[in-house]
Amino acid sequence: MNRELVKNLNGQMNFELYSSYLYLSMASHFKAQNLNGFAHWMDIQAKEEFGHAMKFYNFLHGCNEKVEFGAIAKPPAKWDSPLAVFEQVIKHEQLVTKRVNDLVSQSVTLGEHAAFAFLQWFVNEQVEEEASAVNVIQQLKLVGKAIFMLDNELAKRT
Repeated sequence: MNRELVKNLNGQMNFELYSSYLYLSMASHFKAQNLNGFAHWMDIQAKEEFGHAMKFYNFLHGCNEKVEFGAIAKPPAKWDSPLAVFEQVIKHEQLVTKRVNDLVSQSVTLGEHAAFAFLQWFVNEQVEEEASAVNVIQQLKLVGKAIFMLDNELAKRT
């Protein structure tokens, strides 16, 4: 596999690990405020992101490529409101989408068909990720101060 593509796939694996770390920080923020439904949503999101990192890890190993771990940056730990948290979530997911799309473009340019096929799952996943965040943002804007009701709804996520 092309060395630059391998480097970028490793970079995405590490970014997915950061994503998991970011969502755990958001979960911790919500738990500290006794918003356990919001915290539950973020805990599940953190697990999903870790799973995404593992997909890159396993793909790279499956291609007999070297997996390289980088330092994980410290995520923010405090936000002004649940809406501010989810506004950061959508910005973060849009960045993930851009990164995935860049990897897809690179795999096409290089004729790396296995990487292209692998990345299609992430293309579809990012549509769902962004839609999920936008849905919560829209609900938060509708409920205003009635966060308790939304917190209970988010606690039901499986």
